[in-house]
Amino acid sequence: MTLAACAALVERGDPDRFLATMAAPVAARAALFTLYAFNLEVARAPWITREPLIARMRLQWWRDVVAEADAGGAPRGHEVAGPLSALIRDRALPGAVFATLITAREWDIDGAAFAREEDVIGQIDRGAGSLAVLAALALGGDAAQEVALREAAIAGGIANWLMAVPTLTAAGRAPLAHATLAEVRNLADYGLGMLARHRRTGFGPAIPALRAGWRAGDLLRQARADPQAVPEGRLGTSEARRRLTLMARVWRGGW
Repeated sequence: MTLAACAALVERGDPDRFLATMAAPVAARAALFTLYAFNLEVARAPWITREPLIARMRLQWWRDVVAEADAGGAPRGHEVAGPLSALIRDRALPGAVFATLITAREWDIDGAAFAREEDVIGQIDRGAGSLAVLAALALGGDAAQEVALREAAIAGGIANWLMAVPTLTAAGRAPLAHATLAEVRNLADYGLGMLARHRRTGFGPAIPALRAGWRAGDLLRQARADPQAVPEGRLGTSEARRRLTLMARVWRGGW
């Protein structure tokens, strides 16, 4: 029942990761749905209240869930916290990476301005990169590849970030350091560079964890060619292209 709840949450709130998970081997889906549902719960914590203190308390609640699982405590009675606690214990997932991911969401509370483009990339890495590392480790990936996993996942993280720019801006946040078209191109180029660097890296059982960013190449090339599409909310691909690209990745055994 709890796994079904996690899958339903991901289907509603993160359709790309839902499709990528459904394309993964059956044995990998429980771990991926659990982690992606956790990510959604943490991501929405700062947005369901206007009170910063309450938002921070919600993030702390998830920190406590992870810490209790690390310590072997009983899981909390929550449809995501329960399976997450079991996954942390069963796969010995590192609490420090969870802490990084959760802390990244504090930006959504205070919206601190970024001074440099590198700071934007760092924020994306703390979120999307940490999630990819956790998903990869849950599937049996090599912990020694953490840097490579983060670099490979950053492309999808940047693509999602650029797609969210209009929403974040409307909410009073400043998702870019300079809010220029040149910055959009630079971020797109950085993501495409990471894709090129790691496209042939052997990630073994962790490959389904990286497939969440299967659209990154298309979206980043679009952002580089037409950076105005980002602030105007036009970044995206057709539904047919979205699904066919994923099918091609799965058929080739890549990400």
